[in-house]
Amino acid sequence: MQYLAVLVWLVIFAGLGVLGYPLAARLFGRFRSAGVGFALPLALLTVWLPVYWLGKLSFGPATVFVGVLVLVGVAAALGLDREALRERELRVAPDLAVNRRAIAEVATVFVAAFFLLVAIRSADPAVHAVGGEKYLDYGMLRTLLRSGTLPPEDFWFAGEPVAYYYGGHLLAAILTYLTGTAPELAYNLALAGFYAMLVAAAYDLASNVAADNGVDPVTGGAFAAFFVGFASNLATVGRIALGFLPTGLRESLAPGIEPMPLSGEGFSYWDASRVITDTVEGTTFPTINEFPLFAWLNGDMHAHMMGTPFLLLAAAIGFALYRTPAAERRRRLGLLAVVPLLGFFQIVTSTWSFPSIFGITYLALALSPAGSTMLLPDGGVERVRSVRERLADELAGDGDASTTRRAVDELERLLVPLGIVGGLTLVAAALALPFLTRATGGSSRTIEFLPAAARSGVFELFAVHGAFLLVFGLFLLSRTRTDRQFSLVAAVGVVAAVALVLPLDVLAFTLPLLVLGWALLRFGDVGYETVLIVAGAGLVTIVELVFVNEQAGPLRMNTVFKVYMQVWVFWAVGAGAAVAGLFAAARGAVGAAADRAEAPMKRALGSVGVVAVVLVLVSTSLYGGFALTGHFDTDRDATLDATELPDWHGYEDDELAAVDWLDRNADGETVIVSAPATGSTPGMYSWESSIASSLTGVPTVAGWAHEVGYRGPDAYYGRAEAVDTFYMGTPEQAASLIREYDVQYVWVGAAERGRYGGELVNFNERPGYEPVFVQGNVVVYEVDRDELPQ
Repeated sequence: MQYLAVLVWLVIFAGLGVLGYPLAARLFGRFRSAGVGFALPLALLTVWLPVYWLGKLSFGPATVFVGVLVLVGVAAALGLDREALRERELRVAPDLAVNRRAIAEVATVFVAAFFLLVAIRSADPAVHAVGGEKYLDYGMLRTLLRSGTLPPEDFWFAGEPVAYYYGGHLLAAILTYLTGTAPELAYNLALAGFYAMLVAAAYDLASNVAADNGVDPVTGGAFAAFFVGFASNLATVGRIALGFLPTGLRESLAPGIEPMPLSGEGFSYWDASRVITDTVEGTTFPTINEFPLFAWLNGDMHAHMMGTPFLLLAAAIGFALYRTPAAERRRRLGLLAVVPLLGFFQIVTSTWSFPSIFGITYLALALSPAGSTMLLPDGGVERVRSVRERLADELAGDGDASTTRRAVDELERLLVPLGIVGGLTLVAAALALPFLTRATGGSSRTIEFLPAAARSGVFELFAVHGAFLLVFGLFLLSRTRTDRQFSLVAAVGVVAAVALVLPLDVLAFTLPLLVLGWALLRFGDVGYETVLIVAGAGLVTIVELVFVNEQAGPLRMNTVFKVYMQVWVFWAVGAGAAVAGLFAAARGAVGAAADRAEAPMKRALGSVGVVAVVLVLVSTSLYGGFALTGHFDTDRDATLDATELPDWHGYEDDELAAVDWLDRNADGETVIVSAPATGSTPGMYSWESSIASSLTGVPTVAGWAHEVGYRGPDAYYGRAEAVDTFYMGTPEQAASLIREYDVQYVWVGAAERGRYGGELVNFNERPGYEPVFVQGNVVVYEVDRDELPQ
């Protein structure tokens, strides 16, 4: 049956992709591939939007069916020949772009990525509590499937709607309904689907960028798929390299880091995700610098992971804007019309990522050859031109008017798209206002400057970003005029020295990318890959300057966590296209005849680039080799059942049997009370912590202390204290909580016995509590409110 479920998901993905193709082809018709890699994300977005709004009234299979009908209608309107329809015939519109080879390429990449993730998840499918947020993610999926309306009730805070971004989990729920799959299988199959969408989208965008540059699209796409789907940072190869250094030098360069032999002995897949650190009052804390392979190997269905294919959809829209001529104003406005809808979706799916939707749109407009002034209404264009001429004349005075006009033109390029994108952002925020109001109502978040002591050091930054920086540095150098390359290298050296003295080590890496990338985009010979390079460099720089101060971890732990995944996605696509450019340079493809004089140097740089790429390929593959070897080294039977929880996590059969009982007997109105997951017992990330609500989606009065970040400490800890009083207090106090939160079942298991010990009341001795499940040390009581004290 599990093999059948895998096949069903592939068939549904294929069907959605076919329905999404007309929309992709209309948006990206000038792409080599007609945007086939974005057909599935566009289809899911088209289904999601009506489901989200109609779900406010009713959510379930019928709502999903309406969403699919909307997609079918859009596909028919954009993909069918209208003349044929008048004659009652169904034919594809003759102007619909189709590239069968590109379709085959993207389909192959998607299927390969999907099966790879299915294999990975089948070796370790469990949504266990240790080392991640699987309890949160699985609970979100289950509570959505139990809910009759949106937003769903918070399974860790009964009686209130979720205050977390749940758009990606809603997509997983939609797919669960469409495939008719049990949620315990749907969790892992949805993970595989999101991963495959990301890899296929990266392949498609990079291949199109490479083709636009006149280089091999398959090379660009293949390397982008590698970088986004399999490559790691340099932490693993760095630990191996440390083993070849003298002890004294090793300890001075990387104190506290253990070297690793080439055999991989002592390897842990976890370590590479905890390289960037913060220092607060002399204490060092690890942040979370995940990359895609780690994230999907770990198996959390994180919001910012599910948002990555749609982040690349925004980048693809940016690419279409970048290469569409200014004269085609209507087409460019049509592309821009999609951006607020995509931004709204990203707010609800991964709020951390939505600024990047508009950031990449801004860069595409500001750096495109066409500029953005012609996007304004006719009156606006005339006003901008008038202001530009007046300002240029005033600034020029008696000086060089042409130089001044060029400076004013560049200022116009910066400011006009800022206004356009600002307007699009406001539209998206207005659409998401109810969600934003609810999600931020009780939490406290501020944007603050990062203390100098907490900034990343040069070795940390190189371990995380070094592979990309090497590729980008050689690529941009190869696109710089030969007579300026020495000056460029010298300038980079000066910038690096100054950055290290400040201390602001990040500028040694990102400032050359930002300045050189921007200059080459405006006045040199580069393409959209450099827009992606600039975008990622900007994000890395921002993380070293400011952070979001919130409850989730000390200082910028969560900021690095959520932003670095975006950096990796942008840079993976940029690196794929850049590698294709380096390979072309090594073959002597130097372009126009005017460049023939520079051909030898460009070929030499291309050859060096090819060698560097091979080194990068090997060094970033070591992690995947060690991680997957260890991951598949198990004697457990392969399964995709997320509730097949391994013995080594400490799960007790009695507790799991009680979870199964609750899952079968609860309905959409059921509320339970269980011990809050706060303090040291049971605490978060323990198997018994809110196990019933997390594995069934049935709301409990107070679950994990994550709710502090969603609702503030007073709201959560007030409930947690009330629950503690319930389990240790008087019958009257217990009855008060039962009535306030409309509790139907009382859970007494490992968490409750561990937290309250000898102070745990015996509900068997109290009227109104009937044991309906008893096995081992686990008892579930059903409440009869009529028998409770008043």
